[in-house]
Amino acid sequence: MKKTVTQHHKNVNENPCNMCMPMGGILPFKGIEGSMVIMHGSQGCSTYMRRHMAEHYNEPIDVGSSSLNEKGTVYGGEKNLKTGLQNIIKVYQPKLIGVLTTCLAETIGEDVERITADFKKEHSDLSAKIVPCATPGYGGTQFEGYFLTLKQILKHLTKPSESHDKINIIVPNISPADIREIKRILQVMEIAHTIFPDYSDTLDRPYERPYKKIPDGGTTIADIVKMSGAKATIQFAAMVDDELSPGLFLKEKYGIELHNIPIPTGLESTDIFLHTLSSISGKEIPQTIQQERGRLLDCMIDSHKYNAEGNAVIYGEPEQVYAITKACLENGIIPKVVATGSKTTKLKAALQPMIEQLDMGIEIVQETDFSVIRSLSVKHHVNLAIGHSDGRYLTEQEGIPLVRHGFPIHDRVGGQRLLSVGYTGTTMLLDRLTNTLLENKYNQYRTKMYKEYYEKNFLIGS
Repeated sequence: MKKTVTQHHKNVNENPCNMCMPMGGILPFKGIEGSMVIMHGSQGCSTYMRRHMAEHYNEPIDVGSSSLNEKGTVYGGEKNLKTGLQNIIKVYQPKLIGVLTTCLAETIGEDVERITADFKKEHSDLSAKIVPCATPGYGGTQFEGYFLTLKQILKHLTKPSESHDKINIIVPNISPADIREIKRILQVMEIAHTIFPDYSDTLDRPYERPYKKIPDGGTTIADIVKMSGAKATIQFAAMVDDELSPGLFLKEKYGIELHNIPIPTGLESTDIFLHTLSSISGKEIPQTIQQERGRLLDCMIDSHKYNAEGNAVIYGEPEQVYAITKACLENGIIPKVVATGSKTTKLKAALQPMIEQLDMGIEIVQETDFSVIRSLSVKHHVNLAIGHSDGRYLTEQEGIPLVRHGFPIHDRVGGQRLLSVGYTGTTMLLDRLTNTLLENKYNQYRTKMYKEYYEKNFLIGS
């Protein structure tokens, strides 16, 4: 029996639609060659995040911890952090160590910039680079933590370098399969590039023996250093505020031309990506990619008559939410509820013109939780949910079928292999959306038909 949900004022989130800042901070380091991460905080934080990521990527995820306890909380955790760094170096021999803070470390006022600087002075023979990032859980969500960390890495590693022909491609939290597809497009167009970060192999690595503590792959440190001399930067971060933008940092410090565009999911957004690449490089879009665009158009023609019945709730990180909302609108699925647990000044402003044009009562909510998302989904008679697997709550409570997309996906395997970018990825995403609507329709149409027949013939006038 379904419970009635009512909209009410809340001072706290009951079932948040987000994770904490250091969760997002781990991912960029996993996309750099020879990199290891240590969290300055309690053991539980790193354990939780390792498990959370391991279940999504189906890969072992190593994250160190300074293991702050009661004594460290009272007297300071500098000794713990330095001991942790020494152990990381001894066990992993990393080229780069990322130091992330947690709520506990930030609350007691730990200055990781100063501590890591002192550690480097005390170990003058240290070959590994260290990048500290202040990422308290209460400072934002994983969305802000991800981009803040990218910016910090660039601040610490880049330096003036000679101009070259490579294009910087800064990616948000997308799947390893998505990154591989972006790399494939760049290779087909024969465009020299630096993907940052590149966890397409490190978080979706081939099976091999013997086991390696740090997997091969990732953006090389040498390439990151030289991002300051690139021809241009393409950043898939249309929803990221300026103070968190790594691409804007490169523009302001080194004068690198910045193209801030949406994730290339959907026809228009992929067109923008391809035409931006063509404009920067001077190269034409190859026939093979134009054929992929034609197949996507054919897919849209095949599915539009079914998608017209779709009323969706779309939730997750702002960048993904914006990309999926645009793709749905292109294909006749109406995004009745658009929700994110993050706070952004750009999402509503970007979607408002489309919403006003449709005039169909679409609601956009941010800094929200699943109790609010559920309430709005019931209010708008939603029949399709699109987002990460925490939204299974909507299926369990309201019977709304869920198309899993984004991070994390814990109740299915293959989240790291879901492809949703480019013309080919959009085609595959659209098939997933349309087939979910069709499955739901065929599972329920007899019940609905009999209910309508019964009400019409036996209840009218009774």
